[in-house]
Amino acid sequence: MSHIVVIGGTGLIGSKVIRKLTEHGHGAIAASPNSGVDTITGEGLDGVLAGASTVLDVSNSPSFADDDVMAFFTTATTNIIAAAKKANVEHYVALSVVGSDRMTDSGYMRAKIAQEKLIRDSGIPFSLVHATQFFEFVTSIAASATVADEVHLSPALIRPMAAEDVATAVARVTAHEPLNGTREVAGPEEFGLDDLIRTGLAFRGDSRTVVADPDALYFGQRLTEDMLLPGPDATIFETRFEDWLPDNPPPAPRS
Repeated sequence: MSHIVVIGGTGLIGSKVIRKLTEHGHGAIAASPNSGVDTITGEGLDGVLAGASTVLDVSNSPSFADDDVMAFFTTATTNIIAAAKKANVEHYVALSVVGSDRMTDSGYMRAKIAQEKLIRDSGIPFSLVHATQFFEFVTSIAASATVADEVHLSPALIRPMAAEDVATAVARVTAHEPLNGTREVAGPEEFGLDDLIRTGLAFRGDSRTVVADPDALYFGQRLTEDMLLPGPDATIFETRFEDWLPDNPPPAPRS
């Protein structure tokens, strides 16, 4: 039985991946600050990776400010690589973003590019999973683009997907032999980014107006029409946005 350590294993994707791996007979454990593992300081990494065959990193930076996110991904990845080499880990898997290599005006995407380069150059057999935007992030995307009662978003095309499907894709790659390359995954439908958010807000009774604005920035990047789309070899999952929405109400407001 394989022994898999999931960095960020208590988060949205990580917790789902652990459940899926466990259901299929793999030994998967979560590594996070709550379990005494800090990838920024390196605390706990040697211990948690001892005996591991695979490390999966689905963690994310707590701050998206350009300098913060670059420091997070480069520091954490450097520390994980060092501990993985000590433990003779045989497979390093990381989750990234479709189109990240094209979005070089975005500080967040530059940080993801740097993370991927460290992994590719580490000498450890690796797999990179590039996913499109998650349905779960519709509300936060809208919040980041809101001015007064208008949401300004690019009409660039996107094939968003459910986090459950992202987790399935990541679990499958993690449980198999290293790709030493990248696998793209996406949802079944193509939307304009503005239409996706407009549909999601309307379903939840949100009265904000979504404005199609070609100059609106996405994570600091002005988008071209196809910048967020996967290539022709992407694995396409089946969950449709209109089917996902009724089963995923927004979280209740805190009292």
